Amino acid sequence: MKLALEVFGSIMIVFSFLPLIKSTYWWIRVLDFPRPQIAFFLVVILGSYLYLYGATTLPEKIFLFLLGLALVNEVLHFYKFTILYPVEALRSNLKAPKNTFSIMISNVRMSNIHYNRFLKLVRENDPDILLINEPDHKWAQEISELDTVYAFSIKCPLENTYGMMFYSKFKLLNEEIRFLVEEGIPSFYAIVELPTGKMFDFYTVHPQPPHIDKNTDTREGELLQVARMAKASRYASIVAGDLNDVAWSHSTNLFRKISGLLDPRIGRGFYNTYNALIPFFRYSLDHIFYDPAFRLIRLKRLRGFGSDHFPILIRLSYEPQEADEHDPPKANSEEKAEAQELIENVKEN
Repeated sequence: MKLALEVFGSIMIVFSFLPLIKSTYWWIRVLDFPRPQIAFFLVVILGSYLYLYGATTLPEKIFLFLLGLALVNEVLHFYKFTILYPVEALRSNLKAPKNTFSIMISNVRMSNIHYNRFLKLVRENDPDILLINEPDHKWAQEISELDTVYAFSIKCPLENTYGMMFYSKFKLLNEEIRFLVEEGIPSFYAIVELPTGKMFDFYTVHPQPPHIDKNTDTREGELLQVARMAKASRYASIVAGDLNDVAWSHSTNLFRKISGLLDPRIGRGFYNTYNALIPFFRYSLDHIFYDPAFRLIRLKRLRGFGSDHFPILIRLSYEPQEADEHDPPKANSEEKAEAQELIENVKEN
């Protein structure tokens, strides 16, 4: 038993510290995801070892110290997404804000055939803007009734699990389907015009995740390009989609700092959306980042409908006059240089 705890504990220690290496190798970046789960295992191993064997010898003390250090490392990465940390995105104080709208994001899972359950969820929540990831042509056909609900749309259904569809009740201007980094991996851009005439940018993304023979250089390259676009735009920006990255990773934090966008989950909770089918292994893969010109009204994870992702719903208020009350993330010179290098590496390859 003691040997088993030492072996398993040593593996968890390596898993904890390995992602600190700033590399795009898939076998390193995939360890960004299970930090809460690794922290759980570290607590179990640390408690069990102390209870059963104590710390009488120097090797035992070193082992327990490394377990504790690894646990602290994990917690420091994700504790921002608990109520113990101050919120980053402030709530609206207006009693009857004029420029409010709701956004629903849903990775429907291409192989999922529960089209009617999805449509029911859309009808119940009635979002003003709807982003769908992973639709193929069958999905596009089965949910075509949404064309009668939403006057504006951008559609790119694909058979490779990277299709994307975007619906809006508000007018869309300058719509674009972009392939920023890889063929077959689309992202969308549009200017959304609210009924009051106010406008904002909307970017959608769904890069590939880390997996065998697929490093994350293209994921980082695409997200950082979008971050720069959002930062440089004359309009307030929203970036949404399945980023195939967790909220507490270095790459997501770098994206936030380069873009200057807020994360409404900070100080509120994880809002894990994946994997809906495996309760213990759940991560925050579906994201909505937005400009300080917006104020939060509501953020909610919706129920499942057969996909391996839960949908997420957010309601925002456009209040640019209150933007200065936020403290948005900012990139230093080293982080800007890192982002530039990642973008250039992708362009070269």
